[in-house]
Amino acid sequence: MNDLLAVPNVSEGADLAVLEAIGAAFAAGGARVLDRHADRDHGRAVFTLAGPPGTLHEALVAGAREAIARIDLRGHAGAHPHVGVLDVAPVVHLDDARRGAACAEALVLADRLGDELDLPVVLYGLLGAGRTRAALRRGGPDALAARLAAGELRPDFGPARARPRAGAVLVSARPPLVAFNLELAPPATAVDARAVAAAIREGGASGLPGVRAIGLGLAARGGVAQVSCNVEDHRAVPLARLLEAVERLAPVAEAELVGLAPAAAFDGWPGRVSIRNRATVEERLGL
Repeated sequence: MNDLLAVPNVSEGADLAVLEAIGAAFAAGGARVLDRHADRDHGRAVFTLAGPPGTLHEALVAGAREAIARIDLRGHAGAHPHVGVLDVAPVVHLDDARRGAACAEALVLADRLGDELDLPVVLYGLLGAGRTRAALRRGGPDALAARLAAGELRPDFGPARARPRAGAVLVSARPPLVAFNLELAPPATAVDARAVAAAIREGGASGLPGVRAIGLGLAARGGVAQVSCNVEDHRAVPLARLLEAVERLAPVAEAELVGLAPAAAFDGWPGRVSIRNRATVEERLGL
């Protein structure tokens, strides 16, 4: 199997009819929708798609078109950092042999999004000279729009200015990333979650390599304190190691997987902490 994956994030986490329509557009464009994870507090949904090179970018353009038609960024509500209706659209290679195909697919996608959908496209990671999602998202869509308007940042594809309703989009090619949330035991608060996140993220006092983290309070769940993480290399930092780092600072009540993860990411995970939505890439691909 030579399929690539894509993990588009859209800035809507509550309207299930909108998310169904976007998912249907991805499927009609030729992708298999392996997973969808929506979160009202974060204000986003994460889709995991699979498809062959040459087809996957078509599906992503179709879904992006539907998202732009149905979501107005100006009314967005949610705590997760973002810059557009289609916030990020990474193409994912599961092994080094498919890295070149993923890079090519991502560049074709970026060109199509900029040319056909009139979105400013900013490359990040491997294709963007190491620029990070966090740096580009800092300050949200208004800050990115201001940087584009001032010429401080130039899009790699598409128009020079962000669209008020749709914003901009970040595109890259990358290996699998694990999006993983750790919920702190009561009476922890959002303040506690932010302190833990600052300590464990790369560069923090007890920072883990390739880990990005933010702390949130989940209003829709009664104020649960959550440390929301991206683990960029699950081989260097298995999820059990992430848990251990958090538990040095605060008790963990439960964990949550966003999207899918390689099976190896769960190596050594202790059974005493449950994981909601636990599912692997291999299971969904039938490997």
